[in-house]
Amino acid sequence: MKQTVAAPDFAHYPQEWHFSPVLVSGGFAFLSGQTGTHPDGSVASDPEQQFRDAFRFLGANLAAAGLGFDDVVEMTTYHVDLRRHLAAFITAKDEVITAPYPAWSAIGVSELITEGTLVEIRVIARRQELSEKRPV
Repeated sequence: MKQTVAAPDFAHYPQEWHFSPVLVSGGFAFLSGQTGTHPDGSVASDPEQQFRDAFRFLGANLAAAGLGFDDVVEMTTYHVDLRRHLAAFITAKDEVITAPYPAWSAIGVSELITEGTLVEIRVIARRQELSEKRPV
């Protein structure tokens, strides 16, 4: 069984863009790539703020599925000007992604769907069963 989930600001995506911001299937949630694009289509000009926005929107979609950043097991990021902005991206990432760290692949690309966006973050999160205890 599959279920589409979306944070309120992204609830229009399945109808308009024909994809699921979050697709829950079995014990996992698959999150489509999230950029720092605001619901009104604007993007912060400051790279570090844009990266923080992308993680904020990603966090909102995780929360809509009852998950958090601790549930992320794999992360793939797509970067315009990867080497130029990597340090700023890592600063923003480290504010929300903590040990034990998920598997992570960073890939350089020439452009993303919204003009001016510098990163797209895609994750897979493991859904914890109620009976499981999280490690301390």
